[in-house]
Amino acid sequence: MKHVAALAGVGVKTVSRVINDEPNVTEATAERVWNAVRELDYQLDLQAGSLRRADGRTRTLGLLVGSVDNPFAGAIHRAVEDIAAARGVAVFASSMDDDAGRESEAVRAFLQRRVDGLILTTASDHPEYLALLRDRGLPVVYVDREPMEADVDTVASDNRAGAAAATAHLIAHGHRRIALLADRLDLVTARQRHQGYLDAHAEAGIPVPEDLIVAGLHDAKDANAALGQLLSSNEPPTAAFSAQNLITIGALHALRDAGRARTTALVGFDDVALADLMDPGVTVVAQDPQRIGTYAAERVFARLGGDDEAPVRTVVPVTLVQRGSGEIAPHGRG
Repeated sequence: MKHVAALAGVGVKTVSRVINDEPNVTEATAERVWNAVRELDYQLDLQAGSLRRADGRTRTLGLLVGSVDNPFAGAIHRAVEDIAAARGVAVFASSMDDDAGRESEAVRAFLQRRVDGLILTTASDHPEYLALLRDRGLPVVYVDREPMEADVDTVASDNRAGAAAATAHLIAHGHRRIALLADRLDLVTARQRHQGYLDAHAEAGIPVPEDLIVAGLHDAKDANAALGQLLSSNEPPTAAFSAQNLITIGALHALRDAGRARTTALVGFDDVALADLMDPGVTVVAQDPQRIGTYAAERVFARLGGDDEAPVRTVVPVTLVQRGSGEIAPHGRG
């Protein structure tokens, strides 16, 4: 705070008033203070004295996921909490909704609370705050989506292999016009699953039906509309690979609305609730979010315990679960 005051040319008490949004500070003075705060990357300690211990730790972790209301993210959250609770550590969780700006704000909020370590999902290939985290020496593990930088610990599913297996499964059942319903391709997981879809076509020597690839879908509503449009086209797909759990839900609605739930095959990436109770049951490539969260939490605590080995990239296998929807043959076959 003294450094901020010196750079802004004001007293420490003025800096305190500005940061705490107290009155009696001119707009010009406040602007000078905030410019100094940004230049020095000053972080207000919101937990001053109350959570600090003799070892300088706050017994807290920061967890950033895509959205806490997504079951996949919720399972990761629970696994992290279970590992942390056993060590007397609390977890602050936040959603970033695939927004790089919101992601950066959340990370800085965690830093203000002096968390001991971070478990993060990213919406960016090159998060702009990485240099800041390196300067702080804070243990960081990325989950699900990983940045392009190789010098960070990551835990993620085998997205490319899983998507290839899903597409190859549909090809093995006779399908040649397989729709791909994907998230935004600027997200690493969507790109990996798109590449797996392409890999399976190349392996089978089948041309990729470019007219059936729809990306940029973020939720069930988008997916419902996209697949509905494909199904009503002159050359509809005989099968679909939905590359995200919310997209799978939207695809299921589209198939039901079109009366094609029993004639158009579907394989989803990531499991969905009650998938085994539907008729037909939903074939999926199942991830293991509990294992992802457990590995990530254990990695953070290993770093906090003094582990200084090179960053580790942990790939968690996925499993093709056949329930019926992915085993439907093209119309007129099987």
